[in-house]
Amino acid sequence: MEFLIKNASVIDASQNFQGDVYIKDGIICELGMDLKKNCEVYDAKGKTLLPAFVDIHSHFRDPGYTYKEDILSGSRAAVKGGYTTVNLMANTNPVCSSMETVKEVINKAKDIDLADVHQVVSITNNFDGVSLNHLDKLEESVKFISDDGKGVQDSKVMLDAMIKAKEKGLTIIAHEESDSLKDSNTRLAENMMTWRDITLAKVTGCDLHVTHVSTKEAMNDIINAKKTSTNITCDVTPHHIALTDNEYKVNPPIRGEEDLKFLIKAIKDGYVDAIGTDHAPHSREDKEKGANGISGIETSFSICYTELVKKNNVDLNKLIEIMSKNPAKIMGANKGEIKIGYDADLVVVDLDKEYEISSKQFVSKGKNTPFEGKKVYGEILTTMKKGKIVYSV
Repeated sequence: MEFLIKNASVIDASQNFQGDVYIKDGIICELGMDLKKNCEVYDAKGKTLLPAFVDIHSHFRDPGYTYKEDILSGSRAAVKGGYTTVNLMANTNPVCSSMETVKEVINKAKDIDLADVHQVVSITNNFDGVSLNHLDKLEESVKFISDDGKGVQDSKVMLDAMIKAKEKGLTIIAHEESDSLKDSNTRLAENMMTWRDITLAKVTGCDLHVTHVSTKEAMNDIINAKKTSTNITCDVTPHHIALTDNEYKVNPPIRGEEDLKFLIKAIKDGYVDAIGTDHAPHSREDKEKGANGISGIETSFSICYTELVKKNNVDLNKLIEIMSKNPAKIMGANKGEIKIGYDADLVVVDLDKEYEISSKQFVSKGKNTPFEGKKVYGEILTTMKKGKIVYSV
């Protein structure tokens, strides 16, 4: 299969040129200007070609909560948002603590064949906060473990988990929240656990990824750790760099103006490795009952482009670095850059198009968003996975 994209403004983390991209058998084979090939042509004149986005933190609710989302609806939402690779958290029903559940999810995704799906396994068995024996049964296809949504409360359990993760080459994605502090001070609950896990990661040498960082103190501890350690990475969410002092229910909560500004500065300074959507779809009834979460994978790029690039002068190359290149590298995927030999996972965007976010237009089952009616720039026009169009307006 051959495919030629013509006349695009081609941008990734390290380049920006006007030209063409030739794809063969799902791989980027040639970059240049005025390329001529005897194959299907996509004319992207006036539009921008980016690497498709990679989501290191997402929830598709399958198995067990498919009334909120399932692999099909989640995959459709992903590609509509320009994402072709997603990393799914383990808080399903049953909790993903076994290869049986991993394979169930991966096989569904392969049958659907829209997005590449990776499945995270729980750190503790069934989120019990104690047991780690299930980790010995994991196969090499599993790259990440996380008790996202709960966090590992016992420090000795987390130490043992990191030792085991180091031995097996696993990365821990850490949800930083102290149960003993969260009801009295959510900020302190995040900051204390972030410091603890950074300290344990330094001791063990385990690869630690701190997810949905929301406070300036937590980010500052990560920055200081990064100055001397190479095994610590982090992500921030679109809603934590776009909203302040907002009561919309998410975990961690929306913080203040100082936090937002500090997170954006950390992005500019190169300390934030990725944007993780924390796509967390809910039914209307569950949201009304107080469930935490935003259905955000369809709006992530537009929010980040509007808030970071348009409003805060973050370079577009930097945005693509943290939405595509870096998360792909963390996940070990041959994606995230528009270079010869990389998978042709690409997205065509109209950066000048302003539109109004409407949850009625979401293809996700979750319509829960605090961005209803928000005007943003950057419409996703076409998403390609390995040179095949998987979404188009």
